[in-house]
Formats: sequence, C-alpha cells, structure tokens
Amino acid sequence: MSQNQIVNKDDLVIRFAGDSGDGMQLSGTLFSDASALQGNDIATFPDYPAEIRAPHNTIAGVSGFQVHVGSHIYSSGDKCDILVAMNPAAFKSQLKWAKKGATVIVDIDTFTDEAMEKAGYTENPFTDELEVAYTIVRAPITSFTQRIGTEQGVDKKAADKSRNMFALGIIFYLTHKSLDKTYAYLERKFAKKPEVVALNKAVLTEGYEYADKLELIHSKIVEVATANAMPKGRYRNITGNVATAWGLLAAAERSGLTLFLGSYPITPATDVMVELAKHKSLGARVFQAEDEIAGICSAIGASYAGALACTSTSGPGLSLKSEALGLAVMTELPIVVVDVQRGGPSTGLPTKTEQSDLNQALYGRNGEAPLVVVAASSSANCFYWAYMAAKLALEHMTPVVLLTDGYLGNGSQLFRIPKVADLPSITPRFAKPNDPNYRPFRRDPETFAREWAIPGMEGLRHRVGGLEKCPDGPLSTDPENHALMTYNRQEKVNRVANDIPNQKVTGDPDADLLVVGWGGTAGALTLAVEEMNNEGKKVAYTHFNYICPLPKNTGEVLRKYKKIVVCELNNGQFAGYLRTQFPECPMHQYNKVMGLPFEVSELKDEFNKILGE
Repeated sequence: MSQNQIVNKDDLVIRFAGDSGDGMQLSGTLFSDASALQGNDIATFPDYPAEIRAPHNTIAGVSGFQVHVGSHIYSSGDKCDILVAMNPAAFKSQLKWAKKGATVIVDIDTFTDEAMEKAGYTENPFTDELEVAYTIVRAPITSFTQRIGTEQGVDKKAADKSRNMFALGIIFYLTHKSLDKTYAYLERKFAKKPEVVALNKAVLTEGYEYADKLELIHSKIVEVATANAMPKGRYRNITGNVATAWGLLAAAERSGLTLFLGSYPITPATDVMVELAKHKSLGARVFQAEDEIAGICSAIGASYAGALACTSTSGPGLSLKSEALGLAVMTELPIVVVDVQRGGPSTGLPTKTEQSDLNQALYGRNGEAPLVVVAASSSANCFYWAYMAAKLALEHMTPVVLLTDGYLGNGSQLFRIPKVADLPSITPRFAKPNDPNYRPFRRDPETFAREWAIPGMEGLRHRVGGLEKCPDGPLSTDPENHALMTYNRQEKVNRVANDIPNQKVTGDPDADLLVVGWGGTAGALTLAVEEMNNEGKKVAYTHFNYICPLPKNTGEVLRKYKKIVVCELNNGQFAGYLRTQFPECPMHQYNKVMGLPFEVSELKDEFNKILGE
C-alpha cells in the first residue's frame, strides 16, 4: 500500500448492518476498540431491532452499529462514510444513512432472489443511479468464509458465524489499521477453543487481503486523525450502562457504604444490573427482584438499613415504581433511581432512544412528592452523574432520579478511569448514637435534610413510613402539620440548588440565539453550535444536567436572549417545564420522536431557520 493512496481525514463514520446474529455489534465493538487503542477518539451507537427474533432476511430484523472515530468526537455521527450491508434487508433499510459518495460493502452472496423478495425488492437493487451515487463493493463474503471453513475442517453453519470477520478485515484495510489488536482479542476470548481462533483470524486476514487486491477501493483508503492531546491516565472504551454501574460503585466506596441494587431486568437498563452483579468483591449486593415494585421496595428497605440503595429501570418500570417512590419521598430516605429512557408509551420502542420520561420523573407520583432529578449527557459521564446522584441522595436525604437513555446506555466512548480518592467527598447524614435531642424529622437549618438513624443505633429508636408524621415522629393528621411537612420536603429539594454549580453558556458571547439542551443530546448539539459559530453565525449553547432543582442562575441565563430554542427527543417536556418556571422567556422548540438521536445537519437547518425569522 503506497502512501499516496491514503486520504487523511479528521473523522470517519462507519456503519455495520446485517441480520440479527450476523455479528454486527461485535464487529462494531472490535473496530471501535482497535481504533481507541491506536489513538482515535470514538463514539458508538448500537441500533438494535425491537423484535426479539424477527424472520431471517427481513427489514424488521436488521441490526446496526455505527462508529464515529477521529481526533475529537462529540457524537456517533450523522450519515456514514462507509456502510457494511450483510444482506439485502440491511442494504435496503440502511442505505439512507450513507453519505452520497460513500463506500458501500455488500455480501453479494446473500442477494438471492428469495432474500431480495423478503427485503421488499421487486427488481435488481443495484441501479445505474446507485452505482453513480456510491462506490458499491460486491464482496463474496459468504463463499470466501465457507471456503476457509472447509479448508480448516469446519462445517458450513459454524463457518458462517465468522462472516462478520471478513467484513471487518475489509474495514481495517480501508481505514489503514492493524489487525494485531483484534488477533489478541480473539486469542483471549477463545483461549480454550483454538479452532475458533484459527478460523476467525484466517477469515479476518482474508477480508483484509481481499480488499488489498481490489483496485476499486484503493483510492478510498483513509487515515483517521488520532485524538487531540488527552490527559495521561488509564483509558477504556465504556458504555453508558457500565459507566453508570461504576459510578455507583465509586460512590459506595467513597461514602463507606455497602452498595445495594434491587432491580428487575428491562431493556435498555439491564446491563447496569448485570455489571454490578460482577462486582461482589467490591461489596456490591445485587437482588434480581420478581418485578419492578419489589425492586424499589427492596431498595427502600436497604436504604432504611443504611446502604447506598439503588434501583435501575426504564420508562414502563418507572411507572410501576411510582407508588414506592412516593414512599421514599415521605420517609425521606436516600435512593438512586436510574432510568435508562426508551421510546414509549407502554412497551413502545424498547430498543430505541427517547427523552420522554422527564415529566414522569418530575411529576409522576401522587400528592406533593418532590425529589431531585439529574441527567447524564454522554456515555462516559454517566459515571460522574451516577456518582453525583448518589452524593446528592446521601447528603440531602432524598430520592434522586438519574435520567440516561438508550443512546447513552448502549453507546460507548473513551473514558479516563479516575482515582476514587480524587472524586468529591460524600458525607452521609448519619445521626449520632444516644443523641438525646434526636427526632426523626429534625432538619439541618441550611439544607433542611433530616438525619439518618440506622436500626440498631443506640438510643435512636424511631418510626418512619407512608403516613404523615410530625417532626418529632408520631403519626399526625393535623392540617397545619401536613402543610408544614409538605413545605419542608419541597424546601429540602429547593435547597439542593445551593450545592450545585451555576449554569454555563458556551459559544458566541453576543449570540442572537441560545440553544438549550438537556441529557443525552449534548454531543450533536455541541457540534451543531460549534459549526454554526465557525460559519460566522452568532449562536450560544447551554446544556442542563441538573433538572430539579435547576441551577440558581437559570433565569438570568435565559433572560439574556431574545431567541431561545429548546431541543429534545420528545414533544417538548423540558420546554414546558422551563415555561412554568420562566414564563417571561419566549421559547422555540425543536422536537424529534423517532427513536433516533439528533443529526447535526437537521439541528443546523432549524437554527438557521430561527435566525432568519
């Protein structure tokens, strides 16, 4: 490969697509891991089908994995530069995500009449128009893989499981990357199955060599810029769900408490529970409950007993937890509720991303039941927001809902592993044994948080529960007392604002438009605003992670701008919430409810439209 054949680019987007079972998630993960190890910044977007086992070769069963690599990556990217389509259904459904001029690699062996009919084709899909618009590589992936399997004494069915390695080999050639890291992975993964290692390495190598011999793609080879200077430390490619689990583990260690998670499996939050279950050696206690209600009720019990108590779920599960969450509010016990949002309502789009649980997190309980709501904004910073959710819960004696989403939870980024000792301190509000002045709802005059008395503490016997109490602890139905306790619980949440930083604004200081986002849309919004400013447009940007309470300077920030647009993956829930707080601030909305993340191009189109009004 001569140097003059290589094109240098700051970033590159690659999308792997095929049938469920074709190994597209693994191919994408291996490519992203190899890219990270060779110095690229990365962000990924696994796009799972909603059906558990859709019919073979149908569009409903297409599984995708998008990888964005480059020098400094904000999001998983918009349209892809390279598309791998392992069957006609993947080609038909995923071609819309390819840029004009993109390289499209297809397994031509799968384009049989039967498979094309299942995908909805009535004629040859490779039209003259498509041949002009894209560089289409018809690779005989299946037949080459089966030939290698025969040479190694592997049956056809077993060999077909390695087809994804042939496609990955082509991608490694196109992106000028070494195969060594993936060889090492295969040797570790299948150390006890040398025949599997040999087959996969041979198929991977064959895909690489096939691309090297194919003159059609010699002018398409790309060298992607390595990441900008990054702080020294240990890095890994981490998903948002794993980062969330690690953040909770770190909070437990820093606070000196046992971590308890009581949860029920639900897409796309299950991996939080799965990851924590691996860490019994770190003191994590994981209880897989029989349902969502049992999950949160067990967490309430663990919190009462003095643990850092958590539960994880998605939208339908958060609905089921709402009554028990009200109990946690009434008892004023610290609990972290992780909600990995997905498309709704009901079972909705279980594998697709959305931000439509915000109203449920803010208001979804009977009575006046305030609690703290925070939101992560990248796969990597799920670690820090899980840690912060635990810190706020323990120091303010309140349930905290942490909102992530399917895009963050399943997606991955480079993550610098911090030292727990360098993280902010966490000081649980424990009562002192034998305190003669202890009362269950005696409050700190600054934070309004009550003290945490653990069963067995000398001299601190008390009752908490779902019925209203007076500050000293006994049950009370007195109207004035109920009004006082309702005010106190709300004021406790309000005063959390004293312990969180002010809202920051980036972009043009004299902007004509303020872009507002929250949660997992940060990557696309950041890049869109950055590109707008580079084009000479006056646009500023503020992104919210603290949702309830809002940072104390939120009103000051919003009132500075004549034009504001709130962008979110729902029908306007955060915009509505802001309007209730700041009705004097007129706001545009840009909403998307398609189970997909924002694209930078669509955001810029909307911002230019508002600027032109």
